[in-house]
Amino acid sequence: MLSLDPLSSEWDCPLGSKDLDREEGPWRGSAGLPPAACFPGPWRQDVGLDCKGSPEGAEARAWTVYYYNLLQSCLQQAGLPETQDRSQVPRTGYPGAEVTLCILGPPSTFLSVLLEGGVQSPGNLLLCLSPAWLTKVPAPRQPGEATLMVSKAVSFHPGGLTFLDDFAPPRRATYFLAGLGPGPGWGREAAELARNLTCPTGATAELARLLEERLLMRQLLSQQGGVAVPATLAFTYKPPGLLRRGHASPGLHLVELSGKEGQESLVKEEVGAFLHSEALASASQVAVKLSGWRWLGRQTLRLHPRAEPDAVVSTVMALLEKLEEEESVMVEAMCPPAQLPFPDGPLRGPELAVRICAMVCRTQGDRPLLSKVLCGVGRGDRPLRHQNTLPRTLDAALAQCGLREAAQVEVVWRRVKTAAEAALAAVLALEAGLSAEQRGGRQARTDFLGVDFALTVVGRELTPVLLKLNCGLCLEACGALEGLWAAPRPGRAAEEAAAAPLVETMLRRSAHCLMEGKQLLVIGAGGTSKKFVWEAARHYGLKLHVVDADPNHFVSQLVQTFIHFDVTEHRKDEENAHLLAEQVRARGLQLDGCFSFWDDCLVLTALLCQELGLPCSPPAAMRLAKQKSHTQLHLLCHQGPPWPAPSLHAVPCCPLQTEADVERAIHQVPLPGVMKLEFGSGAVGVQLVKDGPQCREHFTRISRDLQGETDYPGIGLGWGNAMLLMEFVEGTEHDVDLVVFGGQLLAAFVSDNGPTRLPGFTETAACMPTRLAPEQEAQMVQAAFRCCLGCGLLNGVFNVELKLTGCGPKLIEINPRMGGFYLRNWILELYGVDILLASAMVACGLRPALPPHPRARGHLVGIMCVLSQHLQVLSSTTVRDTLQALHDQGLLHYNLLEESLVPGKYEEPFCNVACGGHTPAEACHRLLGLCQGLGIDGPNYPVAHFLSHFK
Repeated sequence: MLSLDPLSSEWDCPLGSKDLDREEGPWRGSAGLPPAACFPGPWRQDVGLDCKGSPEGAEARAWTVYYYNLLQSCLQQAGLPETQDRSQVPRTGYPGAEVTLCILGPPSTFLSVLLEGGVQSPGNLLLCLSPAWLTKVPAPRQPGEATLMVSKAVSFHPGGLTFLDDFAPPRRATYFLAGLGPGPGWGREAAELARNLTCPTGATAELARLLEERLLMRQLLSQQGGVAVPATLAFTYKPPGLLRRGHASPGLHLVELSGKEGQESLVKEEVGAFLHSEALASASQVAVKLSGWRWLGRQTLRLHPRAEPDAVVSTVMALLEKLEEEESVMVEAMCPPAQLPFPDGPLRGPELAVRICAMVCRTQGDRPLLSKVLCGVGRGDRPLRHQNTLPRTLDAALAQCGLREAAQVEVVWRRVKTAAEAALAAVLALEAGLSAEQRGGRQARTDFLGVDFALTVVGRELTPVLLKLNCGLCLEACGALEGLWAAPRPGRAAEEAAAAPLVETMLRRSAHCLMEGKQLLVIGAGGTSKKFVWEAARHYGLKLHVVDADPNHFVSQLVQTFIHFDVTEHRKDEENAHLLAEQVRARGLQLDGCFSFWDDCLVLTALLCQELGLPCSPPAAMRLAKQKSHTQLHLLCHQGPPWPAPSLHAVPCCPLQTEADVERAIHQVPLPGVMKLEFGSGAVGVQLVKDGPQCREHFTRISRDLQGETDYPGIGLGWGNAMLLMEFVEGTEHDVDLVVFGGQLLAAFVSDNGPTRLPGFTETAACMPTRLAPEQEAQMVQAAFRCCLGCGLLNGVFNVELKLTGCGPKLIEINPRMGGFYLRNWILELYGVDILLASAMVACGLRPALPPHPRARGHLVGIMCVLSQHLQVLSSTTVRDTLQALHDQGLLHYNLLEESLVPGKYEEPFCNVACGGHTPAEACHRLLGLCQGLGIDGPNYPVAHFLSHFK
């Protein structure tokens, strides 16, 4: 159990006050009461800060008023309107069905997160100004855990609009983040509220205390993260268990004391050895300080010249009297200010020193991501603090100290990025080995970290040396820096907020919370390419019930319920939907939703949802999108307002069922054209036709070869083998994957395709994110969205294939399900968005928790392998094992799409191999080298040509 008792703001060591320098922290003020502060402003004071049913005492009420005024002051300084009180009319909402991101903490610390949350998820990021506004309710199905309910909060909306809201009934939190500390205020209440919640938690007192164990963190980071830390001598009394299990680290010497008295000779010996050791390098001063949770935000330090060991010993002995268990007295080297090189002269010491603060966030797959770097600049002869320096960019800080060379600044930035991300990676690795009790709950994780560095010289190289880890101070400093740039200058692109990745993580974890335990019916189990579905379902805690025609399908052993039912005869979809609904009711399945990711089963799924009263796009819309010629012809007629109309994107076409239809189509559709199956998928049977004879020949061949489901399972022949002829349009080909809910576009992801293998249209290569100019990308997204709306597709994740022509985007086809092949994995890797989870949420009638404009964290370029060209290469188990091993190591992305190594008459991709990079050119270079090394590249399969679109 943590000790969170309020402490005196001073300790009574007999030291000269002129040499004391207070450590900074958010927890200030006299014991129990908020600090005296003046908040000049015209905002109203008669607002409803009381929470019904949870009366506050005078002290707690004082803190609530203080934080409300602090919020108004922060909004005022940011040029934003004051909070509007609408608590007299409670918000009703749908408890448990909406994303609810809740923060309990100082508004000044979390303002950047709150404003960013108002943009990414309007009205769903809530600031609680008092613990009384929150209630923990025991979770019936999770013993020892509790649900957090929000009765009152300040909600944030786009444009910085804020509202004081009451919620009746209370909203269930899907993510909780608390500002924690041992000082005055409501630290104890915040710690208790954060402990053992059913919802994801971004901070607990247990995790915060670990981060504040400065000795433990330095040992961890120097050992596992390879991060430079100051040379440190520590005297500790009964050190924490995690520290005792560690091994010695370079430059970090731990002395475990048997008691707090009679240690002077040992201290004198150890201090003398430390001050004369090579570990201190060129440091001329040392700092003596207390380390431990109790001293967060209220300890003091004293600087001593390295040449005065007696003074250091005297200070250490005075501090030893204050030690309690698991605390330490630290003597650490003061990193000398960096001597920055000048182009026309030798090294010289500047009068200014630089302290660097880096914000790093946990993203998809528990990977750290640097989100912002800022600096403080001050005199080099005294410690720099967050709150006594103005934040500025790294470029500006280094330029002020004389370093303006762009390449050298880039080197410093890269080193900061590497060290900061390594720091969070080490913390996450430590947390992964802790029990739920040690973390403060099953759902507790550290989602963001502030990392403070001193910039010094090690071996004539500018090196960031890690001083401490924190959360609130760096976050607050980033918000202050971004506030300086609230009005972007002409020609200056808006920079991503430091809190943007954190809010994305909050939304992602909220989605997991909302979907855990949901019961979903999946129609059609798919094949090899969909194996990720079952792994993801287990990860998200989904309960899946599957309907499929193959009684021996491997999925039958991986799901809650397996229903064997012939779903391949689509002419009977209405009848089958009725029969399936009866089976569902007979089995007593209590479903939250029903969906499909398999082309063949989309109409049946919509009909079944209609039978069961579950959310889905209308069956008529699904039928329209499923039949390709009907899609185009319907959109061609859709010419009314609003403009631009979907008809601008449709392509002339003609349905083909008989030879007479072919003759008529030859005269109606401009040639060259494209012939394809009406209900086909995977580009099977798609052919470029240049004239009448080629049209007749291809129609005859398809009519003969592909008559029913048994001729080529899984490509839609259960609907029949009707075809269509459409005009061939020149241009680059692109996929647009959309997330649509209630007719609103929530997210879109655009990828580029390389040239197809004519006269067929088998995909060869792809790149994500798109290389299109922003205006063209926006045109593609809007075209895809208009076409979906034009067909009545209002809810779901849809994949739309288009070409960008000289006349704008033209529709190839709509796939009214999430993108196939590699698309789901690529989007997850680059954007941290899982369109599979989004599909499941829409199927449950829940608005997907997505950032509106996620930014890609790099580039992916991939190549398809086909058996007609790569059978010999892929027949080698060594090659396939190598690809899988490189995938497992994160060096490439390997998506297996088929398992059979028997070439078919009609070509389909067997697998996709992709490489990543900071730029498309870098990804292309890596991929081409891999393809040449493995034999994927060849005269008949010129990979360099297929990648030429992306450079």
